[in-house]
Amino acid sequence: MKATVIREYGNFDNIALEELAVPEVGGKEVLVAVQASSITFSDLALITGKPLITRPFMGFFKPKYRIPGSDIAGRVEEVGREVKKFKPGDEVYGDISDINRGGFAEFVSVPETAIAIKPANQSFEEAAAVPEAAHVALQAIRDCARVKPEEEVLIIGACGGIGSFAVQFAKYYQANVTGLCSADNIELAHSLGAAQVIDYTRENFSRSGRQFDAVIACVGDYSIYDYRRVLKPRGRFVLTGGSVRQFLQGALLGPMLSREKGRKFHTMLVKPNADLDFIRHLIEDGHIKSLIDKRYQLTDLKAALLHYKGGHSRGKVIISIKS
Repeated sequence: MKATVIREYGNFDNIALEELAVPEVGGKEVLVAVQASSITFSDLALITGKPLITRPFMGFFKPKYRIPGSDIAGRVEEVGREVKKFKPGDEVYGDISDINRGGFAEFVSVPETAIAIKPANQSFEEAAAVPEAAHVALQAIRDCARVKPEEEVLIIGACGGIGSFAVQFAKYYQANVTGLCSADNIELAHSLGAAQVIDYTRENFSRSGRQFDAVIACVGDYSIYDYRRVLKPRGRFVLTGGSVRQFLQGALLGPMLSREKGRKFHTMLVKPNADLDFIRHLIEDGHIKSLIDKRYQLTDLKAALLHYKGGHSRGKVIISIKS
């Protein structure tokens, strides 16, 4: 099979497309013929080793995993003798970031618990955009922020991979959604469900005088005190991504600020694949959709990574494994 292989940290010239043996299938494993994957921040960290705070998860001195790619969508090729949920031919999707990765390859063998039946109304490319980003967004909105109907919710990075799903989930839970994005994305943010949109290039959201019941920071490089300023007295802040500074402030200062009466500050720890079936039903019922920025072939992975690293993707960057 063709697979993207990395052996040491470095730039994108460090990756190579190689011919490898198809993985063997254990008793509780499923062999998936991968049709599409999508790039995540963790893939970038695995390839480059940066930022350094990711090294405990990716490997201190060399990459922990040989083949990147955590979001997958594909077709079941073979099942282990103890597998009960799937059969050959089933169309599936999932997040394998906490298993062994390997999504940037034609085949990957994963535990049956790591995947679920993909939405019937989505292509493989659309489904590959879903697993990690939708899980982070859903759990941020539903579990951490505990968004309620009619609450005011601000999504930082409303048209990015996670942010585009966060807007839709907040809308699904009947919140009044405000999206923060650039002027080029205002119309798109409205189409996803944002009732109001702030153009961050023209307006400092933290100085607008507005306050919110919940703020979900999917990207950005703002001070945690900017977020504190726009939270209502019992508001909730959830950090899912952004700059190293933003992440460190959220992780280190968030617990301290949460001791103050009322406001709560959370740094997101996602539970992969916990809600794949729930998300599938929402997609099939038309409540949630994927937002795809660009599509690349596996042979063009370097170009895809460079585009993703630019930081201005509208939705997900997709890697088509099967042409």
